[in-house]
Amino acid sequence: SVCVHHIVPRVWRTVTTWSPVAAAFNARVHRRLDLFHQNVGLFGVPELSSVGGFEVVQDRALQETQQLVEQACRCPPGVQTVEIFDKLSDSLCRVADMADFIKVAHPDPSYREASERTCINIGTMVERLNTNVDLCKSLKDLLDNEEIFSKLDPETRRVAELFLFDFEISGIHLDKKKRKEAVNLNVKLLDLSNQFLMSCHMPNRIEKRALPEHIHQHFTKDGNYIQIGGLNADAPDDLVREVAYKVFLYPNENVMHILEELLSCRDKLARLVGYESYAHRALKGTMAKSPGRLYSSEIVSLSFFFKFTHFHFLPLNLKCELMPWDHPYFSGVIRAERFNIEPSLYSPYFSLGACMEGLNGLFTQLYGVSLLAEQPSVGEVWSEDVRKLAVVHETEGLLGYIYCDFFYRPDKPHQDCHFTIRGGRQLEDGQYQLPIVVLMLNLPHPTQSAPTLLSPGMMENLFHEMGHAMHSMLGRTRYQHVTGTRCVTDFAEVPSILMEYFATDYRVISQFARHYQTGQPLPQSMVARLCESKKVCGAADTQLQVFYAIMDQVYHGKPQNRSTTDIMIDMQKKYYGLPYVTNTAWQLRFSHLVGYGAKYYSYLMSRAVASMVWKQCFYKDPLNRETGERYRREMLAHGGGKEPMLMVEGKKRTLRPPVLITVSDEVISAFR
Repeated sequence: SVCVHHIVPRVWRTVTTWSPVAAAFNARVHRRLDLFHQNVGLFGVPELSSVGGFEVVQDRALQETQQLVEQACRCPPGVQTVEIFDKLSDSLCRVADMADFIKVAHPDPSYREASERTCINIGTMVERLNTNVDLCKSLKDLLDNEEIFSKLDPETRRVAELFLFDFEISGIHLDKKKRKEAVNLNVKLLDLSNQFLMSCHMPNRIEKRALPEHIHQHFTKDGNYIQIGGLNADAPDDLVREVAYKVFLYPNENVMHILEELLSCRDKLARLVGYESYAHRALKGTMAKSPGRLYSSEIVSLSFFFKFTHFHFLPLNLKCELMPWDHPYFSGVIRAERFNIEPSLYSPYFSLGACMEGLNGLFTQLYGVSLLAEQPSVGEVWSEDVRKLAVVHETEGLLGYIYCDFFYRPDKPHQDCHFTIRGGRQLEDGQYQLPIVVLMLNLPHPTQSAPTLLSPGMMENLFHEMGHAMHSMLGRTRYQHVTGTRCVTDFAEVPSILMEYFATDYRVISQFARHYQTGQPLPQSMVARLCESKKVCGAADTQLQVFYAIMDQVYHGKPQNRSTTDIMIDMQKKYYGLPYVTNTAWQLRFSHLVGYGAKYYSYLMSRAVASMVWKQCFYKDPLNRETGERYRREMLAHGGGKEPMLMVEGKKRTLRPPVLITVSDEVISAFR
């Protein structure tokens, strides 16, 4: 029989007694031989016990798709129409979403390549379905039948409208020749998006002799070359930061061509299907509604209010001009000097296990939900250090699963992400299809002497990503198409950003932050200093986000006869206070251009909404069960099944969302 390995956790002996979930994450893993257990396949999908299984699950999904299309076209108008459409969506998404994750996260190149092919094949089918006239007609017959449509429940009506919207933005109204052109553009965009996304995380190389020898140790050596795979933004050495910035962001002509072709294809597609620009197409149906409303809002005015935020750094008595690679480092220096918040002072209190214990306690108090560590089966996970959590409600039972891929490994994207692997939905037999998600971080591995210790920033990022996960877990929509985070982008970040407020409130932190060796709690004075420090240079951080958001809008607006670098230089002069560095192309590392194309503003808008929710609901008592249940019932439970502005403002519809003003109010108040 085949010899496989089973993971056995080893937990450090300390004076502290950890809860089971904390112990699971504060453990080092050791492998033992396992001769008897069968490989269950990735995520428990038996076919994915080998790389050839991707083709099997793909072909099965495509075959089921054909059968469901035929059913939909024969089905008389009614709720069954929407149910078949959602089952069709689920059949494809369960394969595509899983493959979308594996292609970036699996350490085995053969798995990444196979899953990438699956993504393209499933994506191609989706685009063909979105221009299938007969399929669209079956849905439109339902929406046009006012007598039947009016009797459907609100969620079913909204899902039907969202499916029709997908047809419309894909060009269903075009003639056959143009529909085919739209499909071809979409398929090309899938390939270009994948190429660009992969290139964003690839390191750049430079000959060793080109760099001073004393800084070689800060980078990865590769024969006669030095590999630089990031900005080293926290490095105290000015030269290390400068070299990393200039080498990592050095323009790659091939990637430049990919990005410009990507933007060009998006513009062609948008115009082909009847939109003024890709930004207009992307913002249709969002809280922002249109690019014009963003430009006319106070979001843009923030850039002028904070144009000279680099004056924050004057107390450092810099001998030269402040440069872009200085901002993150000196922000940290100023915060540390003014408030004595050196990360190393905090990290011993924020072991990964302690933070997970804190999240477990928070969710238990707010929602009656517990995080239970489970041992993955053989072959279920892609890396031996992945943890599996069952999310269990005290009365509702099992809600879903979260796979925690938290630790650094080579070739893993340097980005914290939430991936939906399977969406929740109501099944025909009355059962509920449990959601499955992955949280991906890049935390340091535990050592022989200590568990993984998080800086305050890492802890906040963990809370942020767990906000996405709980949005997926606590949603109980009837339809997979609108489950959890499958909502408009400028609302999807609200639950995650809201969690950042919990991560900086002493009433929450005091429940879990304790020294991993002594068990001593984190002093309240240290939490107070940490919270106050966030106001320092906060304006500069927000200014950077505004610059990114505006540049994203310009890239996806009216085409301009100049390069993406020339556009970036112009936008940086207008909306950012630090100079452009010659021979750099930061936009080639802006991976959000793929998933958040024309929607990067969502972070600012979601922060405004999250601020409103925090102040109105949780500020007085962040652990109140009644408030938590209301928040779940009125916002999280609906996923994308309810108009987001209705959730934000009750049932009041307004022409100008007040959240656009709140962005300015919130940021300016923090700055002062």
